[in-house]
Amino acid sequence: MLRRALRIPAAGVAYLLTAAVSSSAMASGPEEYADVAVARAARAGPGTAATLVIAHRGASRYAPENTLAAVDAAHHRGLIWVENDVQRTKDGRLVVLHDTTLRRTTDAAKVFPGRAPWRVGDFTAAEIARLDAGSWFGKRFAGERVPTLAAFLRRLDHNDQRLLLEIKAPERYPGIGAQIVRELRARGWLDRDHVRSRLVVQSFSVACVKAVHELAPQVRTGILGAPDMAKLARYARFADQINPRMSALSSRWLAAVHRLRGPHGRPLEVYVWDVAKNTNARSVRARGVEGIIE
Repeated sequence: MLRRALRIPAAGVAYLLTAAVSSSAMASGPEEYADVAVARAARAGPGTAATLVIAHRGASRYAPENTLAAVDAAHHRGLIWVENDVQRTKDGRLVVLHDTTLRRTTDAAKVFPGRAPWRVGDFTAAEIARLDAGSWFGKRFAGERVPTLAAFLRRLDHNDQRLLLEIKAPERYPGIGAQIVRELRARGWLDRDHVRSRLVVQSFSVACVKAVHELAPQVRTGILGAPDMAKLARYARFADQINPRMSALSSRWLAAVHRLRGPHGRPLEVYVWDVAKNTNARSVRARGVEGIIE
């Protein structure tokens, strides 16, 4: 498969999409864009300037976000990196869900009508497992469930995919960083192969990112947002990436990030998110950005 040919273990990333993808390819739609980019990346050979593309909440344009169906949709489109969001249930199970409430992406309001506002942390894992997390997206996804982190990791391993894991709202779930580290270890995700090139843990919470680094210093970590330049050197002690909204970028800020090296000795990377649909990979790479979460 093309995926095999594009691995670059020394850089710790895989499946790079070339910066030479034209805006016309991008305009043809995300599925066609990925297909064209893969083909051109395969022809380009090693050393070609490139931008990594990460499937945001899985291939969430084609399947309900953060579900196993979205993982598989990314896999079928050749996207090896998947981003997800992790929270904790009332009884302490780790589940993959973006919103801190269940209302938007499940039928919780119908199944549990008297339990508004349907916060994730107010429901047990068994209760959440009853919910339909697919019908809101399309009839053919009816019955899709909210996956546990364990099930999500198993599916990624089955598909030979990689994970950009966001710890969502850790202030709501004391100790969740340590719990996630234990789960990753139990599922084999802290072995040499995974920590070198298959896993990054990120959060908007700087304290949470620091805690993960202290618990598992071998794991690459990222801070979401665009912190003040005065804080960057301190953050580089425990973060390998600074991942801002695309609109928050400035050339001066980006240069300040790239001047620093993270805890594993490599220059800090920048993965951007909330990228405008008419933005192509060439223009993103021209700004010096290593990855797009879309």
